[in-house]
Amino acid sequence: MTITELPFGSWPTPVTSESVVSAAVRLSEVRVDGTYVYWSEGRPTEGGRTQIVRRGADGTGTDLLPEGMDARTAVHEYGGAAWWVADGVVWFTNWDDQRVYRLEPGGVPVVWTPIPAVPRGDRYADGVLARDGVAAVRERHPADGRGAVDVRNEIVRLRADPSSEPEVLVSGPDFVAAPRLSPDGASLAFVSWDHPSMPWDDTVLRVRDLATSTDTVVAGGPGESVLEPRWQSDGSLLFLSDRSGWWNLYRWTPGGAVAPVSELEAEIGVPAWQLGSARYAVLDDGSIVFARWRDGYDGLGMRRTDGSVIDLDLPFSVITAVERAGSDSVVVVAGTPTAEFGVYRIEFGVSAPRVETLRAPREIALGVAEISVPEPIAFPSEDGSGVRRTAHALFYSPVRSGYRGPSGELPPLLVMIHGGPTSHALPVLSPSIQYWTSRGFAVVDVNYGGSTGYGRAYRDLLKGAWGVVDVADCIAAARWLGEHGRVDPHRLAIRGGSAGGFTTLAALTRADSPFTAGADHFGVADLEALAAETHKFESRYLDGLIGEYPAERDVYRDRSPIHHVDRFRSPLIVLQGSEDPVVPPNQSQMIVDALRAQRIPVAYLVFDGEQHGFRRAENIRRAPDAELSFYSQVFGFALPPEEGIEPVDVENLTR
Repeated sequence: MTITELPFGSWPTPVTSESVVSAAVRLSEVRVDGTYVYWSEGRPTEGGRTQIVRRGADGTGTDLLPEGMDARTAVHEYGGAAWWVADGVVWFTNWDDQRVYRLEPGGVPVVWTPIPAVPRGDRYADGVLARDGVAAVRERHPADGRGAVDVRNEIVRLRADPSSEPEVLVSGPDFVAAPRLSPDGASLAFVSWDHPSMPWDDTVLRVRDLATSTDTVVAGGPGESVLEPRWQSDGSLLFLSDRSGWWNLYRWTPGGAVAPVSELEAEIGVPAWQLGSARYAVLDDGSIVFARWRDGYDGLGMRRTDGSVIDLDLPFSVITAVERAGSDSVVVVAGTPTAEFGVYRIEFGVSAPRVETLRAPREIALGVAEISVPEPIAFPSEDGSGVRRTAHALFYSPVRSGYRGPSGELPPLLVMIHGGPTSHALPVLSPSIQYWTSRGFAVVDVNYGGSTGYGRAYRDLLKGAWGVVDVADCIAAARWLGEHGRVDPHRLAIRGGSAGGFTTLAALTRADSPFTAGADHFGVADLEALAAETHKFESRYLDGLIGEYPAERDVYRDRSPIHHVDRFRSPLIVLQGSEDPVVPPNQSQMIVDALRAQRIPVAYLVFDGEQHGFRRAENIRRAPDAELSFYSQVFGFALPPEEGIEPVDVENLTR
């Protein structure tokens, strides 16, 4: 094979922004109803809407929602569990009006909830079929628009008459989630929490007697996060708790005690940014199939009836949903380091598990040998006060057959920061990462202190330390890779969205910052403004990450990048949605205005109609191309002419 030598970053690649968007869908939730399997697909080419797909036993897939309808809820702003199904009937929350619709097989959607007092003011999610209707989470926004403090989160029963007001079953806690009815319909299990806690901090699992409205506390409280209650046919209740320091399985029996079902140094649970997580399923023989994070990778395990726990020999590295699909099988939404997410049925018999593909991941233009596979790395860092510790990341080397960088040169590095900040890097094939690695960039996706998948102690490292621990770990990752000769220490870029955008800005304002460029996607510039303007779900999040406001106002100001623009030395590109309710556009505007005043090189793109994250195909395509154009100007390499990438205007840049 002929090897062509070209500057890193300029290698021609089939992974263009067009291929990243083309036929791309976001596969997420999955349900099984009889012989049918249902899943949701977020489709950028259809304006970002979420379609519900039903697959029959004969393998035929059918789109269920008519044009113009979008199964997406705005509860907590991040949504999740926007649809549910039973006996062939689908209920879903429609994005435009946030009302629930009922869809019978072969029918058309019929509205199921009353007209709210304010448009989109009543939002529904996480429903479950009840004897005389549907029980679901309702988030009610006040008609006077007085803000997050007056938003009410309740569990309600939806009646068959859409003109009738839903019956309130649970009210009082700041937040409620996971309403689950017992097999006899007499009891309702649910999870709740109150400000300033987040659901990965402190939650409580209760069981309510629906006849008497009396509650029994099953688990939870200060220092314990409880998730995913699930009733069993014998009347017991399974759930996830991190009381051991790791989200593991437990069982509660009415009138009895809570007993552990699994005791792993691995995370079965995931942070409840969205409603409706499904990380385990119970087979007919009592075996439990579960997903679990360990050392940066996800995987499937099984708790057998004799109490033993085994890892299943399957290729999946990220699993977003596990659903029972018969007596001895489950359906999962899962991906691997060399394949995007797909929908699979896994059957368990006397021999090895058998995997059937129900919805295949799309084919991408790279062969398996040309895919950059994530390498888990651990490296030394510190907590901001000089205490040494270990941090984690996934490292991607540049890979492109037939090309190499100039002799003696090392590749530039993109330090990627996940959003959240309570989240984690995903070791699954991402064309958005291969877009960079196939051009000659190295990428490190940092699981900084505060990330999930490494136990509660690691997750709690960010308490009171946002803007310190995360920044320290990103800097440490870049320096460690540079010191070990894997990247060019003089061409280090940092990029992130949302919370990752804040970390990007905070890292660039450090006096000892090693970064020579940055990309901020809808990130936070002013923590005080965020505390005052954000939505209910996150309105007290900063209490734990920074401190209570306004008592800790000095800390907020000290950690806010907007107050340290004089320390900026590196060019920055900023990308922002015009209708973002989580990080309002003024956050980006204020940092751009400040950099312009300081004559720091800056590029700024605002995407009309986009919210927190870009969903439209044209914007998903434009964002990486603009960022690539930005790096080509900063690092001095040419753009591949055959792609026709529109250059971005970098103000104040001189070379």
